[in-house]
Amino acid sequence: MYKLKIIIASTRPGRKGPSIADWVYKTVIARPEFDTELIDLVAVNLPFLDEPHHPRLKKYEKQHTKDWSARIDAADAFIIVTPEYNFGFNAPLKNAFDFLFHEWHYKPVGFVSYGGISGGIRSVQMLKQVVTALKMMPLMEAVNIPFFSKHLNTEGIFIPDDVLHKSLETMLHELVKWSEALQTIRIKHKQIAY
Repeated sequence: MYKLKIIIASTRPGRKGPSIADWVYKTVIARPEFDTELIDLVAVNLPFLDEPHHPRLKKYEKQHTKDWSARIDAADAFIIVTPEYNFGFNAPLKNAFDFLFHEWHYKPVGFVSYGGISGGIRSVQMLKQVVTALKMMPLMEAVNIPFFSKHLNTEGIFIPDDVLHKSLETMLHELVKWSEALQTIRIKHKQIAY
């Protein structure tokens, strides 16, 4: 069983990310391959990067960084649920990545993006540059949700259509494959490095 972390990127008041992430989470926990945790960056509440040492050194001084390091280090794979802001992704998500370095290495990441006509794909394109610099494997398979508000009912619950369900299932299938492959690389890397 692989430890999967689903990260809700949006932190602004009135955000819709939690509703979309709830759908993703409920779909994933029905699968036997993953032990899943939903991480909300609002609850994590990281300040703007405040560590005096470069993250590659892992000389963390702040408790919030040590806690964040432990959560991310324990993961085998990630799904990022992200909006698109001004053709990119939001600052709290970049900040969450920048706090750490080694903890992200050799782990696959899938994306569930949402927005207007583009479905958030421009934010994902920018994110791929960041995650590859952290030695992560961004999946080609993704869930892009254009005009996402049409999928929200009057209670704010996200109601996906068949296309979105199929996209998520396809991405999860790939995430299992990459989790297995990259777990092997991480084990070999630790044996060589330590």
